[in-house]
Amino acid sequence: MKFKKIIENNQKWIEDHLKLDPDYFTNLSKGQSPEVLYIGCSDSRVTAEEIIGARPGEVFVHRNIANIVTNSDVNVMSVINYAVVHLKVKHIVVCGHYYCGGVKAAMQATDLGILNLWLRNIRDVYRLHKEELKAIKDEELRYKRLVELNVQEQCVNILKTIEVQQAYREYGISIHGWVFDIKTGKIIDLKIDFANVLKGLWDIYDYTAK
Repeated sequence: MKFKKIIENNQKWIEDHLKLDPDYFTNLSKGQSPEVLYIGCSDSRVTAEEIIGARPGEVFVHRNIANIVTNSDVNVMSVINYAVVHLKVKHIVVCGHYYCGGVKAAMQATDLGILNLWLRNIRDVYRLHKEELKAIKDEELRYKRLVELNVQEQCVNILKTIEVQQAYREYGISIHGWVFDIKTGKIIDLKIDFANVLKGLWDIYDYTAK
């Protein structure tokens, strides 16, 4: 997309929507009640609304490099808090994608300056699953598996938050780990068994246990 076309594209977008519904933007301005919080990667190829076919108002979205959820990031923690406590979303999705540049960079022993701090979150995922990853001889398959494991660990980080734990007990909020395959356009549900992943450890993270 050429930068100078952005405003023109916006005007056409407005006109197209008003043709279908003259009250579209009036209704949109009344508020939002999305059922889904989507946490994805900032990669320009994987725009959330585009790949899941969502319309404005249907999905609350947060994106950063390599879809990281860390308790030291006030941004993502604030997004989760607002989505769960105020919007009462029913589902939280962490969606990674194959051929993620952030994950690829984290696999390399290279000084990347300010990015080192952020990518360490992914390197920690590698450390946690080092045995499994080292056993994968094919580099591309190891790369893909790290993408999947990174999604899994970010889902676990979401489960560690008190807001999500309270929402689970109050109305059964669901956490989902997905990977978007850029080569096929398909979303893959990793069907993560969180009970097994956190086996023997849940009591450490459960803030709401009586």
